[in-house]
Amino acid sequence: MRQSSTDDIIFKELKFRNLAVKNRIFRSSISGRFDNYDGSGTYVRINWEERFAAGGVGAIISSYVPVHTRGRILPNYAMINHDGTIPFWTALGERVHRHDCKFILQLSHSGRQQDVGGVENLPFEAQSSTGKREPFHGFLCRSMTKEEIRYTVQCFAAGARRAKAAGLDGVETHSSNGYLINQFLSSGINDRKDEYGGSVENRARFLVEIIRAIRRAVGDDFHVQAKISAVEYNDVIPFERKGNTLEDSIAICQMLEEAGVDAIHVSTGSMFPHPRNPAGDFPLDDARRWYDGLLSSGTLTMRNYLMFRYRLLRPLFRRVWFRHLPEKTGIEGLSVESARAVKARLRVPVIVTGGFQTASVIAETIRSGASDAVSIARPLIANPDLVRMFERGLDAPPNPCTYCNKCLLNVLENPLACYDLDRYDGDYIKMMQDAMSVYYPSPFGGGPPPLAGLIASEPEQGRPVPLEVPSSAPVDGGGLRCTYYRGGRGR
Repeated sequence: MRQSSTDDIIFKELKFRNLAVKNRIFRSSISGRFDNYDGSGTYVRINWEERFAAGGVGAIISSYVPVHTRGRILPNYAMINHDGTIPFWTALGERVHRHDCKFILQLSHSGRQQDVGGVENLPFEAQSSTGKREPFHGFLCRSMTKEEIRYTVQCFAAGARRAKAAGLDGVETHSSNGYLINQFLSSGINDRKDEYGGSVENRARFLVEIIRAIRRAVGDDFHVQAKISAVEYNDVIPFERKGNTLEDSIAICQMLEEAGVDAIHVSTGSMFPHPRNPAGDFPLDDARRWYDGLLSSGTLTMRNYLMFRYRLLRPLFRRVWFRHLPEKTGIEGLSVESARAVKARLRVPVIVTGGFQTASVIAETIRSGASDAVSIARPLIANPDLVRMFERGLDAPPNPCTYCNKCLLNVLENPLACYDLDRYDGDYIKMMQDAMSVYYPSPFGGGPPPLAGLIASEPEQGRPVPLEVPSSAPVDGGGLRCTYYRGGRGR
């Protein structure tokens, strides 16, 4: 237990130029494929966001929200690419606001980092600052024309206008983690020879133009922040250049401050996933099960899949993937010192992400001047009420996130949730209950089926008795109880 009090720094209000947040904990950008294929939003996403608002976070930064269909990572993510999306975002914002929680929409474009572009993008190569293929999955791309750059700048501005019209509390540019804007910012990726490449000022030009266009669209009374990979570590893939240094990123942040941002959100890594973001394990069994959906997307995906599938090749993947990480690299607060360096050179507040789930670590990060707030993703999936635990005086959750990253791999095909069976004491049904709970309440009424539908509606003698499905099972499955397992390999 820790001693909490009314003067606890975690629960002090944070005031930006155009926004006040009740505490210093933000839900970072993370979500699943909860929406319709065409990018229209659903009640499931509203349920998803509301669970974190109810859990006590001061503000939610949305999942990746594409400003154009050409810029989505995967289908089934809500977009903000036309005015018809405004009513959905209005409804979502209203639900979050019931809990005195702010909602910041993350304006995004995949660029070449497009896992599954969907049928609409089938005839097109992904857009980027370069014509070089993405080095992990082998996604193909081409360098954007200046006309396309100007059009995309306006797409970001229009997205911000729609977010303001929807009554949301601010926007964040997703300018980190290897997506389109980061592809322009990065000295390891951007190989342009025009005014959008070369020097740090030229590489930042695209983002600076976006920020200025957003400001023209929303005025000076709306919160605008930018997410930056402070150190890129782009050479995680062999033969790639290192990418932006901390000094490069500080110079970029200073340009953004001058252009009109109200805050900087510090992350790390020039692709996603990256050994440092999200830091932790790379669950190869889960990769083997779910990575196959990407096989047709890139020229290197089959290579990756074979390394995930065959155990003799897995040590090779791990050796390459983790080779730059020091043996005792801590996960919680991984980017704190980068944030401290950025904050020391800026006037606007700084938010930092990086596996936070311990109140004393968060408090010290803020109290020491490294940042003004922290953002959290995976530990909030594991414990959506983490902030309430801190309010009760707990320093850490009793059942913490293990940073196994199984959520990251499962999201390719399954609902985003915690898939670490050890956190559920081997109870697969309980894990499925949690994973499927996001679908309820439903606007059509009714509640979830008993134990996620994995056993009979009326268990014998009042307790679940899972049975094997008989070989003569009727097609509709009527009256069956299905088998569940406790993590056995290959089941």
